[in-house]
Amino acid sequence: MRLLFRTALLLLPLSACNSDQVEHLSNTKELAVEAENWQVKRIMPKDLLRATGWAGDSLTRTAERELRQVLAAKLQEGGVAAALPFCRPAALPATDSLATVLQAALSWRSPRPRNPAHRAALPPADLNAADTTTRRVARPATEEFTYQRPVVLNDAVCLRCHGEVGQDIAAADYALIQKQYPQDQATGYRLGQSMGVWRASFKRSGVAELYTMKTRKVMKKRKPLF
Repeated sequence: MRLLFRTALLLLPLSACNSDQVEHLSNTKELAVEAENWQVKRIMPKDLLRATGWAGDSLTRTAERELRQVLAAKLQEGGVAAALPFCRPAALPATDSLATVLQAALSWRSPRPRNPAHRAALPPADLNAADTTTRRVARPATEEFTYQRPVVLNDAVCLRCHGEVGQDIAAADYALIQKQYPQDQATGYRLGQSMGVWRASFKRSGVAELYTMKTRKVMKKRKPLF
């Protein structure tokens, strides 16, 4: 009797592992990718500089797109008087929100600014409108990264405030501009001309998080079988 009982115990594991009774995982690839995503990865300095370029492109393109949309709407609503207070891209909602996510500060600099606080002496290479894709990224401090690229007047709507006075800018509108910015120098521009540069600074944690997110292996959702 004892022999029969022991034999039965030995047979139990074998029968429990029968291949037709094992539940095979159908998402092993997804599980492997997810496990890799959760691994702590070492980010090299060159990776952080690359991520700074991504972050700067995203932030400045958002600023340009939002600024065009807002100014076009305001000019249509009430002309230059309505648009003038909104020519501050860093303060616009979508741009400000993205800057918060990226842990960034955005500004623009020009040798001929409207606001004297934005004045900066820039070398000719920084104002080369023919090379608008030139990006400069740097790491001036351990926890800080910087980004710069040209600001180019590529939308006719901008001529309403930055073109030739008396031709693109009405005399009454320029009087409004001068009232708010007595030291204004940001007129006389033409389409395709560089007006200055975008400058952005990023915290290390912001660009590191962006690099991690951009380089994650995310599986595409599979179509259901049924």
